[in-house]
Amino acid sequence: PGEPGEAAFARRIDPAREPGLSPEQRRLMAQVEYAQRQRVLQRRLRSRNVLLALGIGAVTFGIYGYTFYSVSQERFLDELEQEAEAARARA
Repeated sequence: PGEPGEAAFARRIDPAREPGLSPEQRRLMAQVEYAQRQRVLQRRLRSRNVLLALGIGAVTFGIYGYTFYSVSQERFLDELEQEAEAARARA
């Protein structure tokens, strides 16, 4: 509160150097900070996992679509049937 623009509730403190904190309060603050870091890490990992899943899904559907496209382009069965018809007609 002594400096302009600095409020008492927004002031950062170092729990190890703050004289009025008991060891239990320091431990609780460390626990809360650890929980917050874990929460941020989980969010970051969740977003990475979602991106990875979307990437794997896109590759999978791409391969699946390409397979259907390439199989529909193949005409070798039609050629075999035409040869078989020609052989039957000659016989």
